[in-house]
Amino acid sequence: MTRLARLRVHSKALQHNIMVAKKHAPDANVMVAVKANAYGHGGLQTAKICQNYCDGFMVASLYEGIVLRQQGIILPILSIQGFSSADDIKEAIQYNIRCVIHSLSQLVLLESHPESASNLKITLKIDTGMHRLGLAPESVASSYQRIKSLVSVNSSVWLMSHLACADELENDYTRQQQDCFNQLTESIDASKSLANSAAILGWENMQYDWVRPGIMIYGSSPFATHSAIELGLQAAMTFEAPLITIQQLNKGDAIGYGQTWQCPEDRLVGIVACGYGDGYPRHAPSGTVVSVNQQRTQIIGRVSMDVIVIDLHNIQAEIGDWVECWGENIAVDDVALSAGTISYELLCSAGRAVAVYE
Repeated sequence: MTRLARLRVHSKALQHNIMVAKKHAPDANVMVAVKANAYGHGGLQTAKICQNYCDGFMVASLYEGIVLRQQGIILPILSIQGFSSADDIKEAIQYNIRCVIHSLSQLVLLESHPESASNLKITLKIDTGMHRLGLAPESVASSYQRIKSLVSVNSSVWLMSHLACADELENDYTRQQQDCFNQLTESIDASKSLANSAAILGWENMQYDWVRPGIMIYGSSPFATHSAIELGLQAAMTFEAPLITIQQLNKGDAIGYGQTWQCPEDRLVGIVACGYGDGYPRHAPSGTVVSVNQQRTQIIGRVSMDVIVIDLHNIQAEIGDWVECWGENIAVDDVALSAGTISYELLCSAGRAVAVYE
């Protein structure tokens, strides 16, 4: 038995957004981020839709990459969490998954199991200022030489870093990180990767050999100051649910838990089979936009586990009509802003709904 809320994933939009990335980074290879179930869009299905348009895939865990390999994905795959055991190293080699080394403990592990490292593909991650995963700048040169000295390791070692503030176009910290990356890698002949979606779309000269688009592929803007439409992106997910009943309420009637919204006059309201149990943000306030039959309206009252209530004043709708929570008519970025969160969280949360691929 499934819940009534559903996703429609738009294949053409995913492919279009890859082409936008290629337009902004014409000389780079494009590695699409399909981690976290492809931001809720379905990891395997998204990879299959995108595989003829991109050059590789980025996942978080080794397991995510193995699933793709087992289902026939043959493009390069990069695991940004890499390995944490000798068994992980063996599986990475077996499934031809490139692993990120982001800590000295991983390097020590690799050195202690050289017999297991035959043809292991490695990307060395440098902490240029994000201060999450990555080797400290002062250890990069020696770590790179230690990796290269392991003759069993595949000779094609890549270099990468990650940007902390690329979505803030006026923040000079991004250039500081790039300068650090350049200084540490300029004497090393290796493939390099720095740009995420924000850097692809908003910063020049950061493309290098590989770019790693994530949120832009799914049709959401990485910037608070520029909409997805302005960037030429198309929504890849429509999150929708049916209208299951229509109620006639009177002036003064309060709606939902806490009675946070009262009818200013007699009016119709609709009950939609979608709540925070389906991935709709619980903290979305009254006034958050939805669409029904190409008509924009709003939710009223608190979001419940299984339903939201929408205003049907001057709206043409019938029981059974589909209500778009976000997608082609309602930007997920607008819903996220209203709910005090980011589109990444909404897309990932909605991924629990049944998906239909178009």
